[in-house]
This record gives sequence, structure tokens and C-alpha cells, in this order.
Amino acid sequence: MSHSPIAERVPALRPFYAAFHTSAETLMRVICGGIFAIHGYPKLMDPFAAAGMVEGLGFAPGAFWSPLLSVTEFFAGVLIAIGFLTRPAAVAASIILLVTVYAHWVAFGQGYDGAEKSILWLGMTIFFAFRGANAHSVDAKLGRQF
Repeated sequence: MSHSPIAERVPALRPFYAAFHTSAETLMRVICGGIFAIHGYPKLMDPFAAAGMVEGLGFAPGAFWSPLLSVTEFFAGVLIAIGFLTRPAAVAASIILLVTVYAHWVAFGQGYDGAEKSILWLGMTIFFAFRGANAHSVDAKLGRQF
């Protein structure tokens, strides 16, 4: 049995999928980056608040890593959302998310249930780290994929 996409099995859907392919990817990028920025914004307002937590994970000094985490979460999210410096921003977000997977799964002892959301977000940021942005991005308007 063939494992062809549904558009191949239902030819009438080909124009629909073709028309929305790029827009759907853009929507995923904007949602991913936007939510990441929204999540990081409160940390940006109090950048030293996570110092104890990051030191507890082995990232000392917390006074250095906590503000770096705050700035990276917020600005990586904004950059991913608008599609500017998309790959480097997505790599930075992926590193943070790898740490959160470890923190929830291992350090906090929550296992998969605690790490599940971070794994999902990590999948999206890894996608954009490899894929970059598409035609609906600042990167594309500048004629470069970073």
C-alpha cells in the first residue's frame, strides 16, 4: 500500500494544500515565537528572579545566567515571530528548551509529564533552526536566510 499524502489520494485538495502551505508554516512560526516571547516577558521585567533556580540546576552564578535566560527567551521569541535571524534565535531557544526538558524530567523529577510541553516547543524551535524562515519573514525581505 502506498503511503502517499492525502492530497495525492484526494486530488481536489491539492490546490487547497498548495495555497496554504507557506501561510500555515508562517502561522506556526508566529505562534511559536509569540508565545515564547510572552513567556519570557515577565522574566525580562524581573531578570534576577530565576537566579536561585538556575543555580540549583548547576548554572552559576545565577546573577549572570538568570538575566541571560530572560533576555534570550524574550528576544529569541520576538525574532522567531518576525522571522529575523530566525535560525540563530531558534538555536538559542532550543538550548533553553533542552535545559527545561532536563530540569523538569530529571532535576525536578517530573518525568515525561513535566517535560512534555518543553519537548513540544523544542520540536518547533528545532524545525525553525534547520528550516529558517520562509517567504513571509524579515529574513526573506532582506534576501538572506541566517
